[in-house]
Amino acid sequence: MPIDRIMNLFISGMGQNSETALSYILLGTLAAAMTHTGLAKIIAIKISCFIKDNKYLLIGILVLISIMSQNLIPVHIAFIPILIPPLLPLMNKLKLDRRIISCSLAFGLKAPYIAIPAGFGLIFQGLIADNMTNNGMEVLKQDVWKSSWVLGFAMFIALLVAIFITYRKPREYAAIQSISSGNDFVQAENCSKNIDDSTGLKFEKKHLITLFGAIITLIIQLLSGSLPLGALCGLIVIFGLRAVSHKNMDFLINEGVGLMGYIAFVMLVCAGYALVLKETGGIEGLINSILPFVQNSKLLAAAAMLFIGLIITIGIGSSFGTIPILAVLFMPLCLELGFSAPQSIILLCAASALGDAGSPASDTTLGPTAGLNADNQHNHIKDTCIPTFIHFNTALIIAALIAVL
Repeated sequence: MPIDRIMNLFISGMGQNSETALSYILLGTLAAAMTHTGLAKIIAIKISCFIKDNKYLLIGILVLISIMSQNLIPVHIAFIPILIPPLLPLMNKLKLDRRIISCSLAFGLKAPYIAIPAGFGLIFQGLIADNMTNNGMEVLKQDVWKSSWVLGFAMFIALLVAIFITYRKPREYAAIQSISSGNDFVQAENCSKNIDDSTGLKFEKKHLITLFGAIITLIIQLLSGSLPLGALCGLIVIFGLRAVSHKNMDFLINEGVGLMGYIAFVMLVCAGYALVLKETGGIEGLINSILPFVQNSKLLAAAAMLFIGLIITIGIGSSFGTIPILAVLFMPLCLELGFSAPQSIILLCAASALGDAGSPASDTTLGPTAGLNADNQHNHIKDTCIPTFIHFNTALIIAALIAVL
């Protein structure tokens, strides 16, 4: 194919993911705005004082918050570097193995977009439906979660294994009295004092407006089915009611682009690349070369697809960006072997999500490490990537293969 033809196709294909890229940029700005109001710092202190010595309550709260960061208040990983560091002294006191927390946060960052059709789940499942439809298997966005919830349930079982079996034993860390959270220090003994007096933080009107903006974001996206519109309305509330000063608007937009711009660009590039792959006509040749090896066995074909998805996703670190590439490769094979729509949904979801947990370049691993390594006692590879890789990728593979059978 001539180079000018390749570039034209590439640029044309990028437009297929323009809504997704815009969603990321707007959500990044929303996360930056919520961060600058100080709401997350207040929440961290309240959690620390509330759980006292119950480590399982702490784990449950962090799982719930990370789930909400994908759906209810879609700020993605922006909450982790703000919320987690102030809690590290408490985790050390409880002798809590931080690998449990890395698995808990990874679960909350990943399982919701696979299984819940809201927030980032709306983006992920929309990409699944659109790319399956574009490659010959018509699927509606609202039908994806009805099949993919199986994968989310398998990840939940894997999380329970990590908490109650694999990393249940106490683990010692060097004692610390405080951890920096932005420009503030949250003292471990502050729970015995008035929070407002000890930290200088108190719940104000701007925090109420921020919460209202988050609720508006959720309501609009559920009613309209458009995450960009929901995020835009949330920003209008936050800026319009002056939870954030108007003079900081440009700064927050820039920070939002910095926070999510990379993955937005990856999404655009992957869509363009997928169209180039499709137009070369080489896909049919690839499928025809694979068919003799799988020998019309759905199980062998599914295993091969999952392995390919794992290799691609662990390399680029984005399950969202992997979908357009895998759909071009997999859908013709699924049609040829007679996979049903639910089976194909599960395979594409699993193959795309595989490697996201465990990839050193993924937000699912980089986010937890950014918070848990604030005192330099948490290794990115050994304490985040390997535990999340073993537990969640194993669960996804088993669940997907059982679903195919």
